[in-house]
Amino acid sequence: MYYAIMSEDIPNSLSLRKQARPAHIARLEMLKAEGRLLVAGPHPAIDTEDPGDSGFTGSLVIAEFDSLEHAQAWADEDPYIEAGIYKSVIVKPYKIALP
Repeated sequence: MYYAIMSEDIPNSLSLRKQARPAHIARLEMLKAEGRLLVAGPHPAIDTEDPGDSGFTGSLVIAEFDSLEHAQAWADEDPYIEAGIYKSVIVKPYKIALP
């Protein structure tokens, strides 16, 4: 089943994001290589593709896991959590309805 992992950043997280990004992306690349990643990306702090110094306010990952517990465990090990970037993370089951 798919699960949505919705994360919210602390204020002014951009410098921390830049430091932890390689490890964060490596984990997403592993999900992609396993064919389990549906979509992943950050939420820009302003209405533009490249927010520059405005940074991001959080992230969304939708990926396939065996259970909610496995999805939560994966989310709990995100390098952005260890780096103190995320102030909250919600993991919920996700059902594809369209297209």
